[in-house]
Amino acid sequence: MKREKVGAIDVGTTKVCTIMADISDDGLRVLGVGVVPSHGLHKGLVVSINEARESIKESVRIAEQMAGRKLESAYVGVTGRHVSAINKTGSVSITRNNQIVRPDDMKRVLDVARSIKVASENKVLHVIPRGYTVDGQAGVRNPVGLQAYRLDVETHIITAAATSVQNLMKCIRSIGVEVEDLIMEPLASADAVLEPNEKQDGVLLADLGGGTTDLAIFKDSTVYHTSVLPVAGYQVTRDISIGLGINYELAEEMKKRYGDVTPQQQDEKGEGEEIAITGDGHSISYSDLSDIIRVRIEELLRLIMLELPQADYQKLIPSGVVVTGGGANILGIAELGQKVMRMPVRVGRPMRLPGVSESLDNPAHATGVGLLMWKLKNEDTEASKTRRTGLQALLARMLRLFQ
Repeated sequence: MKREKVGAIDVGTTKVCTIMADISDDGLRVLGVGVVPSHGLHKGLVVSINEARESIKESVRIAEQMAGRKLESAYVGVTGRHVSAINKTGSVSITRNNQIVRPDDMKRVLDVARSIKVASENKVLHVIPRGYTVDGQAGVRNPVGLQAYRLDVETHIITAAATSVQNLMKCIRSIGVEVEDLIMEPLASADAVLEPNEKQDGVLLADLGGGTTDLAIFKDSTVYHTSVLPVAGYQVTRDISIGLGINYELAEEMKKRYGDVTPQQQDEKGEGEEIAITGDGHSISYSDLSDIIRVRIEELLRLIMLELPQADYQKLIPSGVVVTGGGANILGIAELGQKVMRMPVRVGRPMRLPGVSESLDNPAHATGVGLLMWKLKNEDTEASKTRRTGLQALLARMLRLFQ
């Protein structure tokens, strides 16, 4: 049975997660996981190459030690406000005598769609077909084999700032790991937590990270809209720190350990439960902590709704919202989301994989697991082949630049 090695590195604002696995006929099997605190990043951007490199290096070292082998290459997640997206169409004529659409015609029409003019400081990450039109007949999933005089495609094109991509790649390559591919993080998370029927009917994925909230809408089993909000777990922790007069590190610990957005009950004296935070008896109110978190999460949920591309969101995403990422671990967030958004909301946990994957059973690791799933689900698609061709050229140019 042939086995193929695969690796994933999720470089986030608060953590770095490296996963090493094998792919066989039976699917994925996790061999090593390395999760460490992240340093040198802010809102998805590398702000200190040395600190970021050391965090990534330690994460990779732990995963390699567990797997018993070296990590040679990995799929890497990308996020940040520098990531943007547009929808673009492309058209080609089928000029051969029998007018049969072939795979190379699909490649040609995707090449036409991706030939958009982007700012010199930006690079194309993904060209994802949303649907094909054959001689005016829309809604075609795979036009190969059909007769046509004209083939059109509507694509979702995602771009990122070249310098941000270069800085991230430089950190990873400097520790001896090649970048197999760069994936926008919510697309990877979606592969780990969304159900096929949700993608078909219409669903919004909200990945609540430490520095950014990544959004992706899926409709008719393809990407409909993506965006990145610069508001996430960092703001929640900062509010706790300021509101309760404690340092940031302690506020982060309080959020992770006691984070809850459900209303708290008070005793007969009108007092809520107290949480001891130091050995000298200093404590904070559980109710006050929950109130601070709830106000910020409510604001974030409303900001997410404002990012939707159309007002009639109930028709756009009848399956509702799936929240994932570290922020989805806050107790009561699904119930609060249903109240604020007035639609179904659930917490998305990554699918269980065989192997040493117990620590990955957490919404915070949706991107890492999704990066592994991306290889299985997208490696052989025309969109992936087209995207890799452009990305490989970009990687080659960057390699020459660094050398």
